[in-house]
Amino acid sequence: MKKVLLTALLFAGFSMATNAQVKSPQPSPAASVSQTVGLTDIKIDYSRPGVKGRDIFGDLVPYGKVWRTGANKAVQFSTSTKITIEGKDVPAGNYALFTIPNEGKWNVMLYEETEIWGTPEKWIDSLEVMNVEVPVKKLKESIESFTISIDNIVDGNTADLNIAWAMSEITVKIGAPTNEIAQESIDKTMAGPSANDYYRSATFYLDQKKDLKQAHSWIKKAVEMRGEEAFWMLRRQSLIEAELGMTKEAIATAKRSMASAEKAGNEDYVKMNKDSISEWSK
Repeated sequence: MKKVLLTALLFAGFSMATNAQVKSPQPSPAASVSQTVGLTDIKIDYSRPGVKGRDIFGDLVPYGKVWRTGANKAVQFSTSTKITIEGKDVPAGNYALFTIPNEGKWNVMLYEETEIWGTPEKWIDSLEVMNVEVPVKKLKESIESFTISIDNIVDGNTADLNIAWAMSEITVKIGAPTNEIAQESIDKTMAGPSANDYYRSATFYLDQKKDLKQAHSWIKKAVEMRGEEAFWMLRRQSLIEAELGMTKEAIATAKRSMASAEKAGNEDYVKMNKDSISEWSK
């Protein structure tokens, strides 16, 4: 019994030792910047190395070479809408951000391949989404931890992307399509419900057996707006009319749906309408 107990204790101790993990701080801790600019969400994930008494630009970070812009994995840059960076168009999406530091200016690039540790083994020009050149500002005091920030969001249309480390800082101008997005939203709302809005509302009322007269009014508006080619909407109208006891109207609408479905080559809707017409004609 003692032998069994001793073996169990040894095994438990071994398991705890193998599962234990030493925790220690990262030399270049992870950081994240999230900022809404007008109606655009921008997020940047990066690592923050420290100066630690070293000469940075022109030494630790060579001039004229692609730099990961920080440490560890390449900087992750995402935007929820299209934007401009220094006047150049950038589509909505996820990118890796790289820079090429020089003494008086930097190049800032966005790259389509994002899962990169450090810099790409081979730079592929077709994956380069944007490349802009900006001047370097010499700081009066050293920035110990590498820092990326988004500042100066004045009117929701513009912002400054700042990258600072040691005695150097660059600012990249971001433009957001706030007015364009807002105007599209206003125009759509003021124009009233779309055909699909009426269709979805009528479908919900039919499925829930709610006010079918209201559902019939909505589906007719949807068909008027979408046209005779919307065989799926006509099909829904026929089902609502059948539920309302409007058998004659339901058959006529089903025939319209079937004719439209035949033109579109949709055999499923042709069969469903044929079956319904047969059933309602009895």
